[in-house]
Amino acid sequence: MKLIIVESPTKVKSFNKIFKDKDITVFATKGHIRDLPRKKLAIDIENNFKPEYEDIKEKKAVIKELKQLGKQADEIILATDPDREGESISYHTAYYLGFIKEDWPEFKVQDENKKLKRMVFYEITEAELKKALQQAGSLRTHLVKAQSCRRILDRLVGYKISPLLWKKIGKRWLSAGRVQTVALRLVVERQKEIDNFESETYFNVYADFKSSKTKFSAQLTKIKDTDIEVKKVLNLFAGEYTYKKTKLTEENIDSELNRLKANQYKVERIQIRLSKRQPPSPLNTSLLQQLCNRLFGYSTKYTMRLAQQLYEKGLITYHRTDSFNLSDEFIKQAKNFINQNYGRTYLNEETKVYKTKSRLAQEAHEAIRPTNLNNDPASLADLNPAEKKVYQLIYLRALATQFKPAEFEILKIYIGSNDKDLFVTTQERLVFDGYLKLYPNTPVKKDKFLDLQEGSILDLLNLNKEEKQTLPPPAYTEASLIKALEEKGIGRPSTYAPIVSLIQDKRYVEKTDGVLKPSMLGTAISDYLSTGFKDIFELDFTAKMEEDLDKIANGEEDIIGVIEKFYKPLEKDLEKNQNDQTHINVEKETDKKCPKCGKKLLLRFSKYGKFYGCSGFPDCKYIEPYKEYVANVSCPKCNGKIIIRKTAKGRKFYGCENYPNCDFSSWKLPKNNDNS
Repeated sequence: MKLIIVESPTKVKSFNKIFKDKDITVFATKGHIRDLPRKKLAIDIENNFKPEYEDIKEKKAVIKELKQLGKQADEIILATDPDREGESISYHTAYYLGFIKEDWPEFKVQDENKKLKRMVFYEITEAELKKALQQAGSLRTHLVKAQSCRRILDRLVGYKISPLLWKKIGKRWLSAGRVQTVALRLVVERQKEIDNFESETYFNVYADFKSSKTKFSAQLTKIKDTDIEVKKVLNLFAGEYTYKKTKLTEENIDSELNRLKANQYKVERIQIRLSKRQPPSPLNTSLLQQLCNRLFGYSTKYTMRLAQQLYEKGLITYHRTDSFNLSDEFIKQAKNFINQNYGRTYLNEETKVYKTKSRLAQEAHEAIRPTNLNNDPASLADLNPAEKKVYQLIYLRALATQFKPAEFEILKIYIGSNDKDLFVTTQERLVFDGYLKLYPNTPVKKDKFLDLQEGSILDLLNLNKEEKQTLPPPAYTEASLIKALEEKGIGRPSTYAPIVSLIQDKRYVEKTDGVLKPSMLGTAISDYLSTGFKDIFELDFTAKMEEDLDKIANGEEDIIGVIEKFYKPLEKDLEKNQNDQTHINVEKETDKKCPKCGKKLLLRFSKYGKFYGCSGFPDCKYIEPYKEYVANVSCPKCNGKIIIRKTAKGRKFYGCENYPNCDFSSWKLPKNNDNS
């Protein structure tokens, strides 16, 4: 009997559809079966940081069945996911089957009879799985080392620093994380930039002109031959942010308008050029998460769950990747598909290469793509609506890469004055739709070009000023936070979703209308950790550790050396902070009065969220739940106020403040009675 071991029951179903041989048994571990214990450090620091693994209690029955099947099997094939985490699951599976001799820091496989094999694949299709099975090799222990190193580094931070947080803030449910703290810092520092930003007023100016044939509008771009636009740069924690304003201010706008009104205008130059809009890149993990968040409002965690389902159903390639590469086989298939279904006119004979912005992209060999272009999104009846949206996004982005660019004609008309002021108007019309053929609902300008001649004298009909305010850098969304993490080399494709989810689950960051903002608790934790443990929570230090993990995975770096490189500054910072007795008070005074003793209520935090507690505690133990009201919206049933509630899993919904007397609840914000 051949025993093939995978992680999930869905994979079992997909494998069984392909391997119909009665001599093959497919078994699912249902995730990890061995891990570090939850309630102790389990890292022997004095013995080269040796980890102490144990059975996961909930997996006792799985382990027992696995061992029984292993004894019956003539050949055992490990078929977990191709990344480091998947390799780690395979390693611990092999341990229970008796193939591993643990001699830390070495990872030795003992298999004299060559009974154990590891098959690596990036899509669950018949051709790919049979090829992977035929080419099955040995366990990739360098990847296991890299994953073990990550777990050890994260465990050292969590179990060494978290107790200091408990002492500082007085809450034993708090935790520090090696990468999660850096992600939290990004959100906190961005919010500080927003809060400290000083807005400035400026103006844009538009003119309505008339020629003998037509009327049109144009924007002022130069005053007396000098550019009107000013660019300013803010230095942010995660990089620079540029915002634009104009030289027209409240002090000079009226005088400039009067001067412009007195001028004479003519068409100085007409420029028509052909512009090509290139197809967008295929998707990697980061980009998939960003687009699903932006387009559909999906959280990163939900997006990855949907992608996992599509992968295990055999519809897409492996979804944890930082690569934009596409295989030669897929490119050939896509070109044939376009030629047959859209015609040679749309086929790009060249093959475009897309580059990632990630500092060290190497996790997987391909971007996320459909496994078969004949699996058209519209034809897949067994997908739920959310799965279909994600699949269609992946499908179209991959197919579009082999289309020709869309082509536009761009008309620019430059209107000058006798004072050398310059107004510009721009028009655009589609010449060839190219890859936009795949996106029929994309809004495209099809302007009828203005009929003007160079040198034409124009009449100024009107001047309009538009008052604007300079805007601070935008608050992070899940999408933009992941983009920042990727560009700075923080985390890897398999870690983005857990990082972004964790800082919200811990209530360090709150998501409101899609925007991430730090809570009082999150800000306090970030400020303490970033000053007290400056060495290990810097962007560059964290990114360098990611690079070292990659080097371990490639067999270029020693695991003990990397851990020591991390632990020495951690140990130094721990010693410095160990005797610090100052307390961080995370609470906010409110105008509400305690109904029991009359003292002020304070806004406080627990692991379940915000609540009001009496400032007279412990003498007065009065508490009441915190209610987040939605302004200007009333309950459609009883006209009470609408408040934001959360399910046990943290999903936000809207309910009436008068519950349980009023049972109104909705996932969507109700329209106000006055506006409906």
